Amino acid sequence: MATAAADPRSGYCAATGAFRSKRAEVPLPADRDLDVVTFLASRRHSGVVALVDASTGRRTTFAELWRAVAGAATALAAPPFGLRKGHVALILSPNSVHFPVAALAAMSLGAVVTTANPLNTAAEIAKQVADARPVLAFTTRDLLPKLPRAADGLRVVLLESSSSPAPAGAADPRIVATIDEISATAPDPARRRDRVTQDDQATLLYSSGTTGPSKGVVATHGNLISMVQIVMNRFRLEDSDTTETFLCTVPMFHVYGLVAFATGLLGCGATIVVLSKFELPEMLRCISAYGVTYLPLVPPILVAMVAHPKPLPLGNLRKVLSGGAPLSKELIEGFREKYPQVEILQGYGLTESTAIGASTDSAEESRRYGTAGLLSPNTEAKIVDPETGEALPVNRTGELWIRGPYVMKGYFNNTEATQSTVTPDGWLKTGDLCYIDEDGYLFVVDRLKELIKYKGYQVPPAELEALLLTHPEVSDVAVIPFPDRDVGQFPMAYVVRKKGSNLSAQEVMEFVAKQVAPYKKVRKVAFVTDIPKNASGKILRKDLIKLATSKL
Repeated sequence: MATAAADPRSGYCAATGAFRSKRAEVPLPADRDLDVVTFLASRRHSGVVALVDASTGRRTTFAELWRAVAGAATALAAPPFGLRKGHVALILSPNSVHFPVAALAAMSLGAVVTTANPLNTAAEIAKQVADARPVLAFTTRDLLPKLPRAADGLRVVLLESSSSPAPAGAADPRIVATIDEISATAPDPARRRDRVTQDDQATLLYSSGTTGPSKGVVATHGNLISMVQIVMNRFRLEDSDTTETFLCTVPMFHVYGLVAFATGLLGCGATIVVLSKFELPEMLRCISAYGVTYLPLVPPILVAMVAHPKPLPLGNLRKVLSGGAPLSKELIEGFREKYPQVEILQGYGLTESTAIGASTDSAEESRRYGTAGLLSPNTEAKIVDPETGEALPVNRTGELWIRGPYVMKGYFNNTEATQSTVTPDGWLKTGDLCYIDEDGYLFVVDRLKELIKYKGYQVPPAELEALLLTHPEVSDVAVIPFPDRDVGQFPMAYVVRKKGSNLSAQEVMEFVAKQVAPYKKVRKVAFVTDIPKNASGKILRKDLIKLATSKL
């Protein structure tokens, strides 16, 4: 961290052009010979139940969890698996109580965990397998057909209980064992271990690829350890006598779910109730049945909770944690009005930053509408003019660069992409247009690469989306650049009308035109039943751009 004096109010230091986090630094372990699994397992806490399977009610205690991880690691290190440091293990599975066991067992051996979205097509998964070259896959029987047959010697562990009956004719020569079988192996304390350090690779997550093709993001054990410390510090769980219960609605294959539920929270004694897939009635049943106190989610779930005609029964729920996309003032106010007993917190991060780079940690902080929060502990940021490369002071918009102990090692087998994203002195260029205000709060304006260039003027789609969401007949919207020979690009809106609405394209365009500069006007409108979004709630603009331009 820089030593020049920073303004205590904003965290901005004029001498370095950087903002420093206003949050107290969290201590990081000095021992470099430390892997994230050993770090998590050595944490002291008073928690008893680690995981609850929402559908069956099956509970796994912390003692059972760490024994299962040690047993699975012993089995994976031995033949026929022979999993070693540097090998890649793929997890292709919906959320399950087996997911953390698989991830932690593999990482404890120094293997690199890569995860895939179960909704991906077989072709998309084949592409990831060809890039990451895993030697082992953890998956479910339903998802087996999505694994490429041609993958050399790929051995499979089924992430389901041994008691699950195999359907007739379901024998697949690639299946070697079930997770229950390997977890039941007696841990061998005498087995030879590879030395795993904080600098070794731990995960290989493929970013959603909202701009260009998806890339593999390599995070180290040190990256994960620093993020675990930040997560624990954020929820202040270690000093608490009561056990908090988190409901896992976000996908564990995504950085948000992996860092929170498959690693972070297991280090501080919290209980995690695992939903295999999100459905609102099931979410509500779990909140009540398991006494859930914390609910991490993505914005679309929040929208559904606010849109519900009557307040939903939320039992003991105290905090909702939203990530993936910023929440509008209307949404936050609507939620507060409907659920006054629940605090709403937000977080901002990227796969490349191993999750949280900024967050609001109290209801008070969330009252700064539109903010992503204060910078995380141990974090520095710069706001850089994309044209000149100059570092900008408070309240000026530019590309956000962040630096901290959690910034990825780089993109997998892609030196060129790494060099264009991480500077030699460790700054991660986020690709997000942001500003930091005089009190140190970060505001995300838009994606740099998603700006619409109309006659050279920059039009942020997020600004037009926020405006259109204030229309009483609009329930959801996405704005994209539409190519045009005369002006370069102009804004086009995909609109989801509210039930019973006959809103016309002309009315949409007039509504915007009255409230924005002429170059920002929406000049084309299409009505759709829903807006495509990824697992973390981000609009899949590239899909809509493809749809719009396919008709040209």
